[in-house]
Amino acid sequence: MAITARRRAGRVAAAVCLALPALSAQAAYVVVDTGHTPARPGATGASGRVEYQYNLVLSGAVAARLTALGERVRRVAADGAEVALGQRARLAPDADFFISIHHDSMQQKYIDAGRQREFAGFSIFVSQRNPRYEESLRCAKAIGEALVAAGEKPSLYHAEPIAGENRPLLDRRLGVHRFDGLAVLKTATMPAVLVEAGVIVNPDDEARVARPDTIERMARAIADGVHGCLRG
Repeated sequence: MAITARRRAGRVAAAVCLALPALSAQAAYVVVDTGHTPARPGATGASGRVEYQYNLVLSGAVAARLTALGERVRRVAADGAEVALGQRARLAPDADFFISIHHDSMQQKYIDAGRQREFAGFSIFVSQRNPRYEESLRCAKAIGEALVAAGEKPSLYHAEPIAGENRPLLDRRLGVHRFDGLAVLKTATMPAVLVEAGVIVNPDDEARVARPDTIERMARAIADGVHGCLRG
């Protein structure tokens, strides 16, 4: 089943990207950003494991897959160094694409109400302040197509009309949202996308995204989506 899903994800990503303008005809230069740092580790999962640890593993798998596909990859914040959000994309100003890997939390009021298990799945974000917004959006959709084809589902709760959320939902089926204020996206000069791979404050989703088979499946889908978009 896992092999079938991966093959389907690759076919879908390739098919979607046939209609997209190529960003690079040769090997692309991709920045893979590990969200947060050990000192500022992001969300804390239901088990107590912090987000940075999840981000580090998945971003490493994404980088490895992109390298295997023939892309040139630079990793950011994978060595534990403190790197300001607004500087991350600027470390490689000549890159063709920037992708930031994260795992998700939720509004505290949901946690306080015991609603953690209601929200699960991935979310993808782009910023309209990015100078290459349309290309960012196209690649975000390609990544979403690959994730859905691999059996993943979007969470969608970031679009809820409440304080702290209310992010415009650009594609419901693919879980693509607009979040103009995200520093790593709006400061990038190249197309840029942020992926929230799963909701780790949900104990069920946290356990799922920690499994090696899930990590491999999601990394392949994310990397194949990026690769297809850049080489389409």
